[in-house]
Amino acid sequence: MAIDLNDILNEFNLESEIDRYGNGHINDTYLTNSRKYILQRINTNVFKNPEKLMDNIEKVTDFLREKIIAEGGNPKRETMKVIRTRYNKNHYRIDDNNVFRVYEYVNNTISIETSKSYTDLYNAGKGFGHFQKLLSDFPAEQLYETIPNFHNTPSRVDNLVKAINEDKMGRAKDIQQEIDFALEFSKEASVVTDAIAKGDILLRVTHNDTKINNILFDEKTREAVCVIDLDTVMPGSILYDFGDALRMGGSTGAEDETDLSKVNFDAKAFEAFAKGFCSETMHSMTEMEKELLPFSVKLMTYECGIRFLTDYLEGDTYFKIHRPGHNLDRARNQFKIVADIHKQQDDLLKIIKQL
Repeated sequence: MAIDLNDILNEFNLESEIDRYGNGHINDTYLTNSRKYILQRINTNVFKNPEKLMDNIEKVTDFLREKIIAEGGNPKRETMKVIRTRYNKNHYRIDDNNVFRVYEYVNNTISIETSKSYTDLYNAGKGFGHFQKLLSDFPAEQLYETIPNFHNTPSRVDNLVKAINEDKMGRAKDIQQEIDFALEFSKEASVVTDAIAKGDILLRVTHNDTKINNILFDEKTREAVCVIDLDTVMPGSILYDFGDALRMGGSTGAEDETDLSKVNFDAKAFEAFAKGFCSETMHSMTEMEKELLPFSVKLMTYECGIRFLTDYLEGDTYFKIHRPGHNLDRARNQFKIVADIHKQQDDLLKIIKQL
């Protein structure tokens, strides 16, 4: 079915020419030529319940707006704003495959795709940390789990074990070293989930996809302005957000770099991000959360590594690949970082204690 995007805009009481925007991998994103609004088609193959997803986003952004106003900030720049339809809904549904939403565009900002600048990492840490700080008293149980078990590492281990046992593609015999590594570390996979169950780690509102390109930065100062891409905002651990940000931000190589001599974990990158993050969150974290910050980077990197390995064993059905063995290369890359973080664990914890 052909869809006229201008007709979609009319449903939100808007009129403008519109062009494709950004390079996101999940949703289709467009920007009005007036540079005032972002239109997105929600990927309903990934997000099965867009209504509840949008309710999540509205609850969180409304809460953030009140907090930002209370501290004298600028809510038009510092949080996303959902535009409602002419029927006062937060989205417009044509059918199951065509669900649209509109946000206000945040002017005078830039997106940074990747950066190894310690200043950028500090600012990103501060931005994600401030997001956590503002939401520290939001009742996380009010939010819908948009992707169930997204950062449930024990569940990811179960998926890997199943893939190994089924060995659909006959690949397991050639990657025993990688399988052994993954299963050896699996003994630590439940550290965070067990602590949440016991109440030693708080269940919080978490972003769950803290790549540096999910923050908008001021185009002049490069300071963090607004956290975006809130589709995976749901209950979780602050450790997920910290660890996932440094999984890529702390690596010296690309995620699919095959020359593993180029792939290490940069402790100075860790320090820069942690300094920004902890400047906002240190007083709201529990002692166990602080202690586990270095471990969280290892855990999130391991989790991503076993997801790549699982997909390789199952025939590359989830992650897009651009060459044979691409997911295996990605898994090896992540496991190299896990091993490097493990060696530096004590030094990384010293950095946190100094902060």
